[in-house]
Amino acid sequence: MTSSLIIASQGFGLNLNLFETNIINLTVVIFGLYKFLPGFVGKILERRRAAILSDLKDAEERLIQANNSLSKAKEELASAKQKADKIRNDCKARAESIRLESEKKTVEEMARIKQGAASDLNAEAARVTSQLRKEAAQLAIEKALAILPTKLDSKTQDNFLKQSIKNMGDN
Repeated sequence: MTSSLIIASQGFGLNLNLFETNIINLTVVIFGLYKFLPGFVGKILERRRAAILSDLKDAEERLIQANNSLSKAKEELASAKQKADKIRNDCKARAESIRLESEKKTVEEMARIKQGAASDLNAEAARVTSQLRKEAAQLAIEKALAILPTKLDSKTQDNFLKQSIKNMGDN
């Protein structure tokens, strides 16, 4: 013990007593750590590494699936846009066709109405003309009947009647 006091009183010293310094215990602990720790920690690290690799592989597979789904969705969207454009164009063409057909029917109906009105006008004009002729003939007959007795004597009237009857018979 005196040797360790002398060394300690002089400042820094080295204690070579194996039992006092626990060098054997430290050696056993360090050897145990050196021998058993790499296997234990290695297994833990290896399991962790395998789990991380598995998670990365799953993530890559999901990324590939997501990219495939995105590509498919883009194709479907493009297809849907094409169908929508086709439907829109078809609707425009159909609307134009309906509009032209409607205009054509309207023009035909207007022509029919105009023709009907012209026909009605011609029929009315013919009726009025016929009526005027009848009235003019009636007036002429009445005037002639009123004038005839004063202008014709009975002999001339008899000749006129015979001639009229004869003319009727010839027809």
